[in-house]
Amino acid sequence: MCLGIPMQITDINGYNARCEAKGVRREVNLFLMQDAALAPGDFVLVHVGYAIQKISEVEARSSWELFDEVLRVQEQGGYA
Repeated sequence: MCLGIPMQITDINGYNARCEAKGVRREVNLFLMQDAALAPGDFVLVHVGYAIQKISEVEARSSWELFDEVLRVQEQGGYA
């Protein structure tokens, strides 16, 4: 299973971008999306340090809500 994390681009420098998600900042490689029109403010799905897909803000927020729910259930002793 692969896990992609939605992140928002805050700055772009060539094939590298600074991205943020829920207060966490990371350097993300944009090489796999070199044909996509990306700009600060856009949301991307990040897997192992690479942006692999542009997504909407609604999709990003929906994913974050699902991740938060999984963490909440785990903290309450639910599924491991």
